[in-house]
Amino acid sequence: MDEILIRGGKRLKGKVSISGAKNAALPILAATLLAEGECRIQNVPQLRDVSTILRLISDLGGKTSEIDPHQVSVDNTQATGHEAPYELVRTMRASCLVLGPLLARRGRARVSLPGGCAIGARPLNLHLKGLQQLGAHIDLDQGYINARASRLKGAHIWLDISTVTGTENLMMAACLAQGESIIENAACEPEIVDLAAALTKMGAKIAGAGTDCIHIQGVSSLSGFTHRIIPDRVETGTFMIAAAITGGEVEIDNCHPEHLSTVTAKLIEAGIEVEEKADSLKVHAHGTLQAVDIKTATYPGFPTDMQAQFMALMTLARGSCMISETIFENRFMHVSELIRLGANIKIEGHTALVTGVPVLKGAPVMATDLRASASLVLAGLAAHGETLISRIYHLDRGYEQIEQKLAALGADIERLA
Repeated sequence: MDEILIRGGKRLKGKVSISGAKNAALPILAATLLAEGECRIQNVPQLRDVSTILRLISDLGGKTSEIDPHQVSVDNTQATGHEAPYELVRTMRASCLVLGPLLARRGRARVSLPGGCAIGARPLNLHLKGLQQLGAHIDLDQGYINARASRLKGAHIWLDISTVTGTENLMMAACLAQGESIIENAACEPEIVDLAAALTKMGAKIAGAGTDCIHIQGVSSLSGFTHRIIPDRVETGTFMIAAAITGGEVEIDNCHPEHLSTVTAKLIEAGIEVEEKADSLKVHAHGTLQAVDIKTATYPGFPTDMQAQFMALMTLARGSCMISETIFENRFMHVSELIRLGANIKIEGHTALVTGVPVLKGAPVMATDLRASASLVLAGLAAHGETLISRIYHLDRGYEQIEQKLAALGADIERLA
């Protein structure tokens, strides 16, 4: 397996461009299963998870091709497959997003229970309950979800917990259901809005995306479309913290600053200067870094996908802070690795007490999930000496060419085969 070696202590300076959002690309690629005709998706990031879902679409009978490194063509007009096998789904939880489209368009779906990062249970019960309300017959058999429906019918669905993938799955299924569907307590993330925009281009009738109540009027068919994926807000936030933790000055292009308002507010509170423009940010770190409390929440609250990275920053802040994780129960697995680098962190339940230290020191560490691996890269950039990060296949699931982008900003970083 590849590893990343970082010789820390370099101040980052320069300009970086953000890739398309992984968490928008995956559901939009899954949504192509609903359409008849060619679908062109632009600004697609080159990531392992994207490759996985494209392989899954091909296995289901779809035609996929790369127009250029960041644009793909997908045509599912003649596709008839309905099974998403364990061999593919086990590596990526977002594979479950094919369940709603397959059921709506082909009347049946057999999808393996998913894998992905081990950051919590993240059950699919809300997906399945919502699909049953739409008229699906569902049973579980030897690790597979078997779902059938002659045609889904519109329903009024209340989600007990705001779930992003659950909202996306039910949105896609409802687009071809007969009648109107209402999804309440829906997730409000920008990726939901981007999926709704793509579905609307296909001919879907959707109102309220981006609020907690989404109305969908079902249609009989959907057609091909062209759509550009929004920039990745988590990658944006990660580079903001990379600038902050190295005392650097970095301009971040091709981003949507409004998608990171809570992260920006916390960085400013910590003493970091952030200048916003229409589609770019400039982050300038100078002076003493101050400890700041955070508590993760659903959008527009502080994103759980930025918790590990912000914790890495707080390990070098003056004073102590509380970091509370409310979304996933196992999302402190990076703590033990940060401690190996010299961090002072104590965990009590779903809260971590972080007391800043003068310096971090390089050491061998191991990534445990996608965002944890990013936190170790950030800590390694600031640490004195060499940090060797293993199991970086997690990193490749969500960050496109991160070591090249960091090296272009002045980091001493390299990938070792």
